This record gives sequence, C-alpha cells and structure tokens, in this order.
Amino acid sequence: MKTIEVKDILSISGKGGLFRYIAQARNGMIVESIEDKKRQVAPASAKVHSMDEIAVFTDGEEVPLCDVLYKIYEKESGKPCISHKSGNDELKAYFREVLPNYDDERVYISDIRKILNWYNILQEHDLLNLIDTEEEPTDETEGGDTAKQEEENDKNGE
Repeated sequence: MKTIEVKDILSISGKGGLFRYIAQARNGMIVESIEDKKRQVAPASAKVHSMDEIAVFTDGEEVPLCDVLYKIYEKESGKPCISHKSGNDELKAYFREVLPNYDDERVYISDIRKILNWYNILQEHDLLNLIDTEEEPTDETEGGDTAKQEEENDKNGE
C-alpha cells in the first residue's frame, strides 16, 4: 500500500500554513515555513502537531492523515485539489468522495478546510512524497547485517 510521507512537517496552532522541523532550540524548536522559507522559533508553549501523528475520525478506525492525503493525491492524479475556500457543501461532498466513511459529527468543516489547504501547500511545493508501506523483512528483523555485508562485497568486487 502506498501513502504520503509527512515526516518532519508540522502544524502550529495559531499560525497558518505548514512548517518543516529544522532543529531543537533552547526555548522551543526552530521551524521553517514551507511557503516562504522563513525560519522562526516555535516556543515550547506552542501547540505543535507533527502531521504524521494526525488522524481523521471515521465510522470505524481513525485514518492517518498521510493516508487521507494519498487518497486526495490519487483522486487528483497528483494535481491540486479544490480550494479550501470553496463552499461548505462542496467541501463536504468532496471529502465524502475521498473518505466516504468520515465521521461528519467529529470532523468539522474547519478540519476539512485545513486538510485540503495542507494538501495544496504540499502539492505546490512538491512535498507529496509517495512511500510504499509494505513491510518487507529488514536486516534487523532477520538478525543479521546482510545489507552492510553485501555493500562491502560489492566494493571489494566479490
């Protein structure tokens, strides 16, 4: 299964747009705006949410935001989606197409607007990085360091 990688992308309450985590600071964290590339310190008191920790309520289990973004990506073939400034009924209908079982009592129109705006920001700045979530056995789970050994063998012409 594919999804969108949103590692190190942050939403900060009270600030519009999205930010990229840069480094830890003494009094918070240094972030960079995705849209204008300006760096600033997000104070430790700010509510900072990593996009990979956000999920959308559905009638069943919560769906991770990265999976919702991928569904929008698929629907739009990687192009921008409708504007977050569209009418409420249009936004709800669109979101229902993307995530048919979203819980319309717990997912507010403001949440839908945010998600669609975030998608368009990520799309505009070419940050919709597709990743494959199929879990393949890793060297760690097999108990060996075969990847490093193979790399060394390739270097040595073995």
